Amino acid sequence: MMKWVAMAVAMAVMQALCSSADLQVGFYDTTCPSAEALVQQAVASAFADNPGIAAGIIRTHFHDCFVRGCDASVLLDSTPDSQSEKEAIPNLTLRGLEVIDAAKEAIEAACPGVVSCADILTFASRDSAALAGNISYQVPAGRRDGFVSNVSEVDLPRPFDNATELIRRFADKNLTADEMVTLSGAHSIGVSHCGAFSNRISPNVDPTLSLSYTELLEVKCTPTAPNTTTVRMDLITADVLDNKYYVGVQNNLGLFTSDHALTTVDALKAAVDENAGNPAVWAEKFARATVKMGEIEVLTGEQGEIRQQCRVINSAPSLAAE
Repeated sequence: MMKWVAMAVAMAVMQALCSSADLQVGFYDTTCPSAEALVQQAVASAFADNPGIAAGIIRTHFHDCFVRGCDASVLLDSTPDSQSEKEAIPNLTLRGLEVIDAAKEAIEAACPGVVSCADILTFASRDSAALAGNISYQVPAGRRDGFVSNVSEVDLPRPFDNATELIRRFADKNLTADEMVTLSGAHSIGVSHCGAFSNRISPNVDPTLSLSYTELLEVKCTPTAPNTTTVRMDLITADVLDNKYYVGVQNNLGLFTSDHALTTVDALKAAVDENAGNPAVWAEKFARATVKMGEIEVLTGEQGEIRQQCRVINSAPSLAAE
């Protein structure tokens, strides 16, 4: 079954790539042939030490693409004159940045000044999906790195968004409602801090949440629990990127308000049901939607730059300058 899933995913993504005008699969085949392998090695090494890093990298890729497009702006550190995207509340818990740094260092040693941080993050997200869920696919490359990273521009989909708000936010990035449901499947792995879902258990219990799940969350996230307390986002297969997330949503085990929101609109619920019953179909859709997300507002050609280090721009302009 897993081999069939991988083959189906590969075929679907190749079809999606045909419409990618500015980005190309194998973009670095001539200029840096080892680029993708070096990223994969960095991700695999980190994953061997901590499988949870896969969820962190996938989330970081998502957060990057939804602000200024997939230009690695989320990787930039703040400067004395400007707070970067990293300082925004949703980004304070990003993980996997050190993996991107390690991959960049290895690539710079092999092919200096060739491979963008935006492409490295995209490759790393793809490799994370392969390691955590055996979802393998090709991604086009050729992105350039942006100069701007501004905390005030961070406006991401929120865990307490309702269906209308979620649909709008994804539509703003040219992603359909079905693709929104598909990408929500990334909640199949990883953890969340209590504050992201505390509205469902306090001061009043959300009646749409499973009673037994509510009791579990109340034990973990007490009023005196440390801010660092986390809960796994998927109770069924917590360490595997798969379609069981949707089974949880069907059974009122979605952790966030936004998870439950997928059952409140008929079209969204139909997508949830389809994904829950068809692991291969969901894996194919997830790969295709991730590739499409990776093309949001990309910089190509002479736009942007190829950073020497992913945390800082090469030249002098302020991070917040237009």
